Amino acid sequence: MANALIVHRDRLPQTQKIIRAAQYVRMSTDHQQYSIENQAAVIAAYAQLHKLSIVRTYRDEGESGLKIKNRMGLTELIEDVRSGRADFGHVLVLDVSRWGRFQDIDESAHYEFICKQAGIKVAYCAEQFENDGSLISHIVKNIKRVMAAEFSRELSAKVHAAECRLARLGFKMGGPVGYGLHRLVVDDKFQPKGFLKAGEQKFLATDRVIVRPGTANQIAIIKWIFEEFLKGKSQKAIVRELNLRGVLTNRGQPWTATVIGALLRNEAYIGNLVWNRVSQKLKGNKTNNPRALWIRSEGCVEPIIDRDVFQRAKRILEEYRVNISEEEMLARLRKVLLKKGSLSRSIIDATPGLPRCQTYVRHFGTLRNLYRLIGYNRTKCWDDRQAYQRWADLNLRHAALLCEAFEKAGRRASFDPSIACLRVNDAVSIGFGVAKWRMHEGRPVRWTLRRRARWPAGWIVAIRLGNNNESILDYILLPSPSLTSNYLWISERSRSAHKVESFATFEELARSLVRRVNTATRAASTKRGRPKRPGRSGHH
Repeated sequence: MANALIVHRDRLPQTQKIIRAAQYVRMSTDHQQYSIENQAAVIAAYAQLHKLSIVRTYRDEGESGLKIKNRMGLTELIEDVRSGRADFGHVLVLDVSRWGRFQDIDESAHYEFICKQAGIKVAYCAEQFENDGSLISHIVKNIKRVMAAEFSRELSAKVHAAECRLARLGFKMGGPVGYGLHRLVVDDKFQPKGFLKAGEQKFLATDRVIVRPGTANQIAIIKWIFEEFLKGKSQKAIVRELNLRGVLTNRGQPWTATVIGALLRNEAYIGNLVWNRVSQKLKGNKTNNPRALWIRSEGCVEPIIDRDVFQRAKRILEEYRVNISEEEMLARLRKVLLKKGSLSRSIIDATPGLPRCQTYVRHFGTLRNLYRLIGYNRTKCWDDRQAYQRWADLNLRHAALLCEAFEKAGRRASFDPSIACLRVNDAVSIGFGVAKWRMHEGRPVRWTLRRRARWPAGWIVAIRLGNNNESILDYILLPSPSLTSNYLWISERSRSAHKVESFATFEELARSLVRRVNTATRAASTKRGRPKRPGRSGHH
């Protein structure tokens, strides 16, 4: 039977594929209400004329044609073609611009080439040329691709010019507003139509958006923030008090020092709107514009804060900024080390005349490297980091051993080092951690296990450390639901309450865990395969 015919149910013969087609439709904005329906109608007429049957639809709604990112429809189409799952011989698209207005025209040609390699023809249904591989079709396609890219560039420039003109007139040109400010939609006669909520956009092109102060309570909060800041209260202290009082930001989130800093710098509170600080043209990277390109419209918002108060706060904020060379940054840090005898994030941030710790990290990479540059190597922080790396490396080796054990047991296992988590059969998750030894006067010995925010439900395997965290005491296993807060405190008395089991060696723990997962998996598959009992009827 060596020459027996093998029929693949998931793959159609080429003779059947040739009469089957998939259509790709895209509209670039949410306002193009009937765009996809119009595209589908033209494509359907083309399919009928060429005796093709449309069996699959790939669509992208409200997505720009500048990049393939976020275009899930086109991405799925290309993946189906590449993997051989495509059960059609044609891809029907309205025109070259619907396929994409890629700024690099070779990108558009690349995706078409992928289809061509798989024996699938791309047809542009509304174009006046036949995409038959002839010299004329290649020339026309390239011209069309250049035209599509140029159209996007010209449109971007026109839109930007119009936005600049409207920004100078005092209209809000997109983006969020600060706390205690609301966006009001007005028509072409400046009549109010209603306030926009966070994330909402105006619908009519003739409408405009202006900024108005919020509620009396919000205005009072803004004034209080400026008053407390000018009295000398730190931004962190203001944040702490606002969060204790249960005051939320305009996004419904707790306050942070970054939000307070942005509020204190927001000129809208003295009546000015500033636009074009940042540009992002043609879906490219965001760039910070020089001040000469900023557009400032003064007196377009009813002021909340007195101008003198705002300027005083601005001067204080400017004093926080330290503009010095990297050599001077290191020299000042050495002086602080000589004076304090030690260094930490809190010491650096609290010392006047020093850049913030975040600035040092941005310039020198890591605190460890920064400390090395100034000769500060023998620190507890340094030792803790080295010890942590040692246990983290050991956990990686344990994960590899456990992965191998599951594969020997016939299970699929993969490890994600970014969250230190092992997945078995895409169903069971096993996180890896370190339970550190803690000894406080008057209390029994306890161990702290830190929870990673992205750990899914499942099991946790941890190294439990002995006295002063210098060696391994044993290995513990517990279900992750036991860990509900950021840290789990474990003592010998609380072990049973948290369902913590200990093992003398990692090999013992691994055998036990593999056995439990196998048992649970078999039980789950048996339960799924068991026929359902007939329900009781109310009649006999």
